Amino acid sequence: SHGISLYRGWSFDSDTAITPKICITGSTSASLHQILPWLYYHKVIGVSHFILFVEGEAAKPAVTSVLESIRGVKIIYRTKELKEQQDRSRIWNETWLSGFFYKPCNYELFVKQSLNMEMAIVMAREAGMDWIIHLDTDELIHPAGAREYSLRRLLLDVPDNVDMVIFPNYESSVERDDIKDPFTEVSMFKKNYDHLPKDTYFGLYKEATRGNPNYFLTYGNGKSAARVQEHMRPNGAHRWHNYMKSPNEIKLEEAAILHYTYTKFSDLTSRRDRCGCKPTKE
Repeated sequence: SHGISLYRGWSFDSDTAITPKICITGSTSASLHQILPWLYYHKVIGVSHFILFVEGEAAKPAVTSVLESIRGVKIIYRTKELKEQQDRSRIWNETWLSGFFYKPCNYELFVKQSLNMEMAIVMAREAGMDWIIHLDTDELIHPAGAREYSLRRLLLDVPDNVDMVIFPNYESSVERDDIKDPFTEVSMFKKNYDHLPKDTYFGLYKEATRGNPNYFLTYGNGKSAARVQEHMRPNGAHRWHNYMKSPNEIKLEEAAILHYTYTKFSDLTSRRDRCGCKPTKE
């Protein structure tokens, strides 16, 4: 149980009266070395429950036995039964995701994430959660602007009529090629254009992109927290939707998602290993 001893003696809230109750869900194939700091960081800022869909390295007994010993963590394995259950999902009959069906790599991961999110909504409702956030294990929520650096405080201040809160994402700028622990070694991020004055964004675009046609290497549309309620569904990995209404959403002006993007070469290969394609060196 390397790493877990670091957190012995830490006091995490276990009071059932705590509000709001926040749940993070995600699909991961990461190592315990990566998952543990990610998990405890989010516990410290106010997340009480984690619904983790594990495969690859993350599904090994040495990893899951540690994760399952932590209060508030629910592990779901990618079993034959899970796949059969997801094969019966109503998502397969809907148009919003149909362009991603039966395609390889990123498309396949996107569909898998959506099916996992659909299951997580049900589990979050059953557990009495107030908010749900879909997050990868290379992303940290940065509740800037909140009192006491608390995600719970941040969401407590959201007006009752708001269904979804958008966190713009910042992307890590890696300054060295020998990063071992991104969360402690990477400190420079590109801000999202939602958090930049337009003249700064456009004026420095060429310097910021360094010849890459895109401002960010991966996504730029942020992630969102949604109020857990009836008729919810995922809307891709970054948003939530509702079968009965258009969710009322707000975008946060300071808080963000810190995305530690491809800080190590193994980040690329682990993403590749999560899809059903034949591995290649390229």
